[in-house]
Amino acid sequence: MPLTGEYKPSTSDWARKQAETFEASDGQKANTLRGVPIIVLTSVGAKSGGLRKTALMRVEHDGRYLAVASKGGHPDPPNWYWNLRKNAHVELQDGSDKRDYVARQLEGEERTRWWARAVEVWPDYDNYQLKTDREIAIFLLEPIED
Repeated sequence: MPLTGEYKPSTSDWARKQAETFEASDGQKANTLRGVPIIVLTSVGAKSGGLRKTALMRVEHDGRYLAVASKGGHPDPPNWYWNLRKNAHVELQDGSDKRDYVARQLEGEERTRWWARAVEVWPDYDNYQLKTDREIAIFLLEPIED
């Protein structure tokens, strides 16, 4: 069941433009960041209840995706982290394909395996982890079957 609610655009101009252009073009435009493919995650705001759209690096394996809450190694996680903690139901758009997923924060060996996949796609994740004392949270997004 698709998410419903009022769209609340990002306050970051470049992030808002990338997510909106990606979505409006069915993933044909604004679909990379520094040459690496992205996806757009739609989550329900933990405080606002509005729909929030975030471009993330595309880390996919066997139809499941990873959302890495790195925020470039900032001491605090990105705002969407709190959204997924409160509302696990999300939408993900990969190219023209948009589906519903459930997000689950990873720990232990499963986290280690998926972190390695993330670093293969975006090696800077290891550098971001070195810049912060917090363990960067990662969420596995698994499709919700109709």
